[in-house]
Parts: sequence; structure tokens; C-alpha cells
Amino acid sequence: MDKNTQEIVERIKKLKKKKRAIILVHNYQRPEVFKVADRIGDSLELCRFAKTTKAEIILFCGVNFMAESAKIINPQKKVLVPYLDAGCAMADMVDRPALLKFRNKFPGAAIVTYVNSTADVKAVSDVLCTSANAVNIVKALPNKQIIFVPDKNLANFVSARVPEKEIIPWDGYCPIHNVIDRDYFEEIKIKYPDAKILAHPESVNEILEIADAIKSTSGMIEFSREDPARDYFVFTECGMLDRLRNEVPGKNFYGVCNLCFDMKKNTLNSILRCLEQERHEVLLDKMVIDSARKSFNLMFELT
Repeated sequence: MDKNTQEIVERIKKLKKKKRAIILVHNYQRPEVFKVADRIGDSLELCRFAKTTKAEIILFCGVNFMAESAKIINPQKKVLVPYLDAGCAMADMVDRPALLKFRNKFPGAAIVTYVNSTADVKAVSDVLCTSANAVNIVKALPNKQIIFVPDKNLANFVSARVPEKEIIPWDGYCPIHNVIDRDYFEEIKIKYPDAKILAHPESVNEILEIADAIKSTSGMIEFSREDPARDYFVFTECGMLDRLRNEVPGKNFYGVCNLCFDMKKNTLNSILRCLEQERHEVLLDKMVIDSARKSFNLMFELT
């Protein structure tokens, strides 16, 4: 770490202490952002941590639906994001009016919504899920029909593991995970013949069928720590490679250069400005918060 970076890191740490703030950092963030994190993880880990924190300020380094989730869980706390325009293409593929209209076609179905969604969509959902707990959430519900929003690839992943239920997928997807197909995989196996394939559940089905393990981002860390292999090819956003190399030294991780530019907007300088000025604050309507929190609480109860 160079001197200038070290100085910024120290200033951020002092401000955190002074303002009783914590910084939550998603696995896909820039590696330098990890240096100021109070918790690094996937959506489920960060949701759980946000639920238990005693901090007065939560600064969320991810994309904005994640910060909205922190606000829903902690409505009395100030939640900040370095950039208001750090969006999510998949979350933008569904909105509240369209979902309510779609639900009318399946009156007996429960709406299970991936946390990669806006607060408005969460507020009209029955329960939320993450990639790590989606299967267990669907299994635990009494409904035989499940409207799964917004990721069709994760919906297909769940459907294959809960065949006793009818999964009705919304036609959304993550552009980062949806572009890699079997032809690309064949090239990878030639170049890295001994590498095990780790795939995120948001990947297309033909990748999931040939993966050695299908894991959430934090599940990838746990799997590669315990697995005897030395080489892994990782099908997810390329920032995960930095996290894996930090957490599992001595093993080799390769990946696709699939960059989520919104995830990479946050920098140490933007985090410092955010804390100094206490901007930009996440503000949500109380009715949205109250309704969405019910969906969050049911997820916590079922996992």
C-alpha cells in the first residue's frame, strides 16, 4: 500500500470511530475498499450484519439496492452510499406495477424476490431470498406456485432443486452472468484443464450443468478453502477473484473479465468524501420500509 493510500485509509478509520459508523462491503468491490471494511460478504452476510449492528451510520459499498436493504432493516439509522447512481441492471428489470399485474394471473402463488431488487419491489413481495438461501426459502413455503423475481437463471436453479413446486420465473437476469455459455467453457477447459469450475447461481443453465460447484460468492470462498484442488475457474463478476486470492492464498483462481461498472464506482476517495459530508443518504417511504421489512423478517425466520 502506497503512502497516499495508507493516509486515506487511516482518515477513514478515524472518521468511522468518531461518527460511530461502519462500512459494509460487497465481495465484488475494488480490493482497496476491503481495507476499510467492517464486514465483507455476500448479500445474506451483509443483511445479517446490518440487522445486528449498533452503529449510528451504515456506509454501504455495493450497489444501491443493497443500501436500501440496510435502510429497510435499520430504519432508524443513517445509511449512506458514495454514489447515488450505482445501480443494478437486473433490479431495474422489474417494477412494482408490473409485478402486481403479473401476480393477478397466479392468485395462489407466493412472490419470492431475490434481494437484488428495489425497495418498492421488496415491499410487494411475500418473502426475500439470496442466492445462498433461495432453495431453502422456496422449500419452506406452503405455496405450490412460486413467482420468482427478478432473475430467471436463479429461478431455474431453484426449480431444478425443488421439483415439487411450480416456479414461475420473471424474465430478468444479471448481464454479467448471462453472457457466458458452453462454447466459452470449452475454451476454458483447454486452457485450464485441471481447474475446477465454480459458478454463481445467476449463471445460465448450461454453465450450471457443467460446474463442479454452484455457490454464492461467500460460498465460493468456503468451498475453495475446503476443497483439495489447487486451480479454479470462477464464473462470476471478476472482482471476486481479488477476494478469493486474499482469502484463500496458495491456490490459483482464474476468471472472465466480466466487470460490473456500478460495483466498481466506489473508491477510497469517494468513501472518505461520503463519510466527511455524510452524503448521499438513502431515504425511503415509511410504508415501503414497513412492508419490505416484513419480507426480510420472514426470510430471516426461514433461514
